[in-house]
Amino acid sequence: QLQLVESGGGLVQPGGSLRLSCAASGLALDYYAIGWFRQAPGKEREEVSCITGNNGDTYHYDNVKGRFTTSRDKAKNTVFLHMSSLKPEDTAVYYCAASLGYGFPSELTSSYDYWGQGTQVTVSS
Repeated sequence: QLQLVESGGGLVQPGGSLRLSCAASGLALDYYAIGWFRQAPGKEREEVSCITGNNGDTYHYDNVKGRFTTSRDKAKNTVFLHMSSLKPEDTAVYYCAASLGYGFPSELTSSYDYWGQGTQVTVSS
């Protein structure tokens, strides 16, 4: 059964760092792009980064570019979102999602086939 499980969220002070993990089971990362999304209360879900399946290329959207990086450990079938210089506006539930195929899928949530349950990140002093 295909499953994505996020972990690593929590409370962090502004300027701090966190690393989120997305553990995948039932799928091989070689064949899926993994996107990281976030949703703050009252706002739409937005993509923050993506890593492709075939070659591990990454893309980060302007809202996090220069502060967040994305990596993967294929042996552990896990994708990571490394977040630094966190701001209060980064507070949200963070989700990982899988899209079957090569290259970067559209940033639309409908482009992704499978979703994790989310992990809360709160940036506050």
